[in-house]
Amino acid sequence: MPYYIGDVIKDERKLIARTPEKFEASGIHVLLNRKVEEVDGEKREVRLENGERLPFDVLVLATGAAATRPPIPGLDLPGVYSLKSLPEAVAIKKAIGEGGAKKAAIIGAGFIAMETAEAFRSAGVDTTLIQRAELPVRRWDPEYSAMVKEELQKHGVHCMPLTSPRAVERGASGGLKVVTDRGEVEADLVLVATGVKPNTLLAGQLGVAVGKTGAISVNFAQETSREGVYAVGDCCESFHRVSRSWTSLPLGDVANKQGRVAANHICGVEDEFPGVLGSAVCKVFDYCVARTGLTEREARAAGFDAEVTLTPAPDKAHFMPEARMLMLKLVADRKTRKLLGAQAVGPGAGDKRVDVAAMALTAGMTVDQLAHADLCYAPPYSPAVDNILTAADVMRNKFDNIFKGVSAEALQAELSSDATPVLLDVRTQAEFDQMRLPGSLFIPLGSLRARLKEVPRDRPVVCFCKISLRGYEAARILQGAGYENVRVLDGGLITWPYGLESGD
Repeated sequence: MPYYIGDVIKDERKLIARTPEKFEASGIHVLLNRKVEEVDGEKREVRLENGERLPFDVLVLATGAAATRPPIPGLDLPGVYSLKSLPEAVAIKKAIGEGGAKKAAIIGAGFIAMETAEAFRSAGVDTTLIQRAELPVRRWDPEYSAMVKEELQKHGVHCMPLTSPRAVERGASGGLKVVTDRGEVEADLVLVATGVKPNTLLAGQLGVAVGKTGAISVNFAQETSREGVYAVGDCCESFHRVSRSWTSLPLGDVANKQGRVAANHICGVEDEFPGVLGSAVCKVFDYCVARTGLTEREARAAGFDAEVTLTPAPDKAHFMPEARMLMLKLVADRKTRKLLGAQAVGPGAGDKRVDVAAMALTAGMTVDQLAHADLCYAPPYSPAVDNILTAADVMRNKFDNIFKGVSAEALQAELSSDATPVLLDVRTQAEFDQMRLPGSLFIPLGSLRARLKEVPRDRPVVCFCKISLRGYEAARILQGAGYENVRVLDGGLITWPYGLESGD
C-alpha cells in the first residue's frame, strides 16, 4: 500500500490478491460484509451478526491483527489514518492528490512508517517522523538503525526521536497538529504506524489458548488447543528456529506458508510449519534494509555467547560502475561457531546476502561452513569473494583470535575514560585531509613499518580506515612487531555514528 500511495502502483485494484469471483470459481463460497458475532465451540457453529448460523467440522481462525494506537485523544479526527486496509490507502492518496495535503506527521518508526515516509516524500509531502525510541526500526541493532535514520534525513524526512505524542488536535489553519512533549507538529494528515496486535477475540470465545506473546498458541500443524480449530497468520504464534521459542511475527509471507500447512493437514496431507527466522526486508529510499535470525541484543537475551562482525564492502566487483556499498553484520555463537543472525543496510543488494544467511540458519551451519559456500561470481553481480563469505571469514578470524575488534559504541566510551587508546588512522593523505576522527594518529598503511616508533607501546591501539580492511592489516603489522593490546574498529569509519572532524 505505501507503493500505491507513492504512485509506484497506479491502480489500487492490482493490490487485491484474489477476488470473490476467483474464490467462487474454485468452489469456495465467500460471504462479504458479514461480521462474526460469536463462535460456539460446543455446537460447532459460527453465528453471524444477522443471525445466520454456519455449522463447521473444521474452523480456521485467520483474523489477523489490528492496528495499535497510542492512548491519546484526537485519533478519531478526520485526517488521522492507520494503514491496515486498502480503503485507508485510497483515502490517504486522495488526501494528497485531490485534497492537496502538503504536510504529514507519522507516529511510529517501523516498516510501514519507513515505507510510507518515502511515499510521502516522493509525492512532495513535507514529512515528520515522531517516535518514542532514539532510533527507527527497533528490530535492527543500533549501528544500522542509525544509518537508516541518516538515510531518512538525507531525503528530507524530519526525525523527532525520544518524543511522546500527547494528542492530535485541530490546527489554527484548519489542518491538524500533533501535540508532543517536545512541541507541536502541524500536519494536513497524520498516519499512526505504531504496530499491530493479534486479533484473538474469537479465540477467547472458543477458550483457545493464547501464548505469552498475546497471539494464539498453535502446534507445528497450526492446530490450536481445541480439536478441529486451526489458526494461521498474524493472529497466531510462530516458532523461532534460532531462539527456540514461540514468538509473534506478523508478516505476510509467514501467513501464506502457515495457511498452506493448515490446509494440507486438514486434507490429510502430512506437512508441518517448522518455524521462522524473522527474515524481513524493507526499502528506505536508496537503502535496502534486511535481516534474518537474531540481532546481537536478541542473541545475548537468548543466552548465546554472541560475537559480531561489521563488514562494509561493495556489493559487486569494485571496478564495476554500478557497484554499491553494503554494510553486513553477522551474529554468531562462540561456543558452537554457528551463525545466529545477519543484518544488511545500504544501497547495495542486501536481500541476496540475507537470503543466503537465512538458508545457512535453516541448515544450522557454522560460519566456517558458510565461508566455504559455493556462490555465483561474475563482476556485475558480486565480488570474487561475496560479501557474506567475507563477513563469515572475518567472524572466523575473531573466533580464532586473529582479529580483535571494538565496536563504535565501546570505543566512544573508552575515549571518555582515563584509559584512552591510540586511534591509528591508516588511510591515505587525501582521505585524512577530508574527514577524520578527532585526536587520531595518522600513518598511511604503506608507511607503518618504517614509522612504528611513532606508535606508543604503553597504550592500547585501535586501528582503522574507511571499512577497516587496511585497519586489520595495520593491526597484524603491529602484532607482528610485538604490540600486545591492538584492536580494529569494527566496520571502520563508514559505520562510525558519532561524527567526524572536517579536514577544512
